[in-house]
Amino acid sequence: MAGPEKDTGSRFVILVTHINMALYSTCFWIQTGVMPYLSKRLGMDMVMFGYLQTTFAIIQLLGGPLFGRFGDLFGGRAALSLAYLSSGFTYLLMGLSTTVPLLFLSRLPSVFMHGMQAAQMVMTDLSSESERVGALGKLGLSYSVGMIIGSTTGGLLISGFGEPFAAYAAAAGSVLNTVVVMKYIPAHTKPVTSTKENKPETAHSRSIFSVKEILRLLSIPGVAGILAIKTITGLPMGVFQSMFSVVAMGHFKLEAEHNGYLMAYIGALQMVMQGLVVGWLTQRIAERTLLFWSILLICLVGLATALMTNIVQFCLVCIPMCLGISVFYLTTNSILTKIVPPTDTGAMLGLNMCVHSLIRSVSPTIGGFLFESYGFSSFGYMQFLINLLVSLYVLGHSAN
Repeated sequence: MAGPEKDTGSRFVILVTHINMALYSTCFWIQTGVMPYLSKRLGMDMVMFGYLQTTFAIIQLLGGPLFGRFGDLFGGRAALSLAYLSSGFTYLLMGLSTTVPLLFLSRLPSVFMHGMQAAQMVMTDLSSESERVGALGKLGLSYSVGMIIGSTTGGLLISGFGEPFAAYAAAAGSVLNTVVVMKYIPAHTKPVTSTKENKPETAHSRSIFSVKEILRLLSIPGVAGILAIKTITGLPMGVFQSMFSVVAMGHFKLEAEHNGYLMAYIGALQMVMQGLVVGWLTQRIAERTLLFWSILLICLVGLATALMTNIVQFCLVCIPMCLGISVFYLTTNSILTKIVPPTDTGAMLGLNMCVHSLIRSVSPTIGGFLFESYGFSSFGYMQFLINLLVSLYVLGHSAN
């Protein structure tokens, strides 16, 4: 009886985590829609808006490893609750912002706003290694659902009730998420044996701020290499994503309504790729092999991006682009969580999240320079050349 009961309990926790992720994503994309309109109403120019985005990325960069350690030490329920409360406080302060300094101040609580990272911790704890990529992919599916709902809902709330009301709605959704977590997510989701092993002998190893523990993960064979590949490969994609709104308006001449349709299209592609295609591929192809082919596909997508001239071509390029990005990120996440012991998966996911935050912090500056100096095609050529070199490195390394 214990086995089936445990399996049923795990499935219920996974279901609740997916619901949490969809609601978290909905709230995040509501506030994402609020930010440009609110900043414009407060008199911010594009340069100052870029500083605001960079500030948010740096704060998240600093909080990622600490949040991962927090999850390892105190469990999935505490990690999810902290992430959602941080989100709610961030959105509340955004709604109360009447000046530019207050808007910058509203970014500070986001240091622990790592809802995806917390959900990945839970999924990693509750999935076997063979199911890891598929489980993380389905989490991306729930996030994409929230992205579509949040983008649409945010636009309606802003148009009908104003930016502060939309921000308050996102804050209320985050509080609801916290209540659901406290009621239905167990305090610890790691295997019992791992939890016992995680009981430390010293107060130092219990510290969330233990730099020694974080650096120890980097010394594990394979970790630094995967993180480096993820950073180098992800940088060109981050540059393009940071400039996407500028490209949509300036290069493709899209109106706001059409830009919303394009975002919904990309969100739907991500749902299909992460929820269905990636899991199917990982059941048939080894993760290291998938890693190489995803980098090569991203490389070729970069070349296609540089050569495309209209929005129809971009919509076609989005199909292999979403596939390559989904496979790349999910396989690297899975590989990293398998390299480290089960007791350290939270901290490892924290370091992994630092890569994304680091890329987001430098991408707007690089993207702005390239777009102004060399035009839209420079994004694609940069992605092509960098990932061609990375794919050759990965191929050579696997051969050895």
